[in-house]
Amino acid sequence: MKILIAEDTADLNRAITAVLKHEGYDVTSALDGQEAMDEIEKDSFDCIVLDIMMPKKSGLEVLTELRSRHILTPVLLLTAKVEIDDRVTGLDAGADDYLTKPFAMKELLARLRALIRRREGYAEETLSFADFILNAKESELTAGNTVRLSIKEFELMQLLVRNADKELATAYLLETVWRNEPDAHEDTVWLYISYLRGKLMSVGSSAVIGGEKGGSYRLAEG
Repeated sequence: MKILIAEDTADLNRAITAVLKHEGYDVTSALDGQEAMDEIEKDSFDCIVLDIMMPKKSGLEVLTELRSRHILTPVLLLTAKVEIDDRVTGLDAGADDYLTKPFAMKELLARLRALIRRREGYAEETLSFADFILNAKESELTAGNTVRLSIKEFELMQLLVRNADKELATAYLLETVWRNEPDAHEDTVWLYISYLRGKLMSVGSSAVIGGEKGGSYRLAEG
């Protein structure tokens, strides 16, 4: 599972990162809100942990931008404030849960486990296409190099592989991968297609995903 931690207190950031890595999570850390957005631009995550009070961009600003772009990744807010208004503002902005500092690491782990959606809808099998391998057990894409995929990236790539050389409409992908979640949008599909195109390039695969935003997409050999 891939998690982004955005917390500007360096010691706490390192502590959370160390605990999560020990638990087997693939962790990316950011020390301010802009760095968090930069990481989200580059990659997909299964859960995002945002401190509300951060420099450059606050956690609430990052959250609002995520939701406005139809990025549906579960978000856990961290706050040092105890006022109810602060919690309500975060939940109204699209947060899935919040945790007030100081907190026990066991509670953080429990909250994350509750937020991360379990993989469903695909078999635990290894698939291959062109020059790459899609490993279900490790959620990895391998060609010349190997890269870890988030749950939604994996589900989308698996669907593309199983329907290689076929045109898959945006509406079909929303129905099959996002199960018609109310906030899922053609922008959501386009973002994940962009992530996967980047992953294919990063592992050195010749395979390509054709198609334009709002239309149909097709996985083919390059």
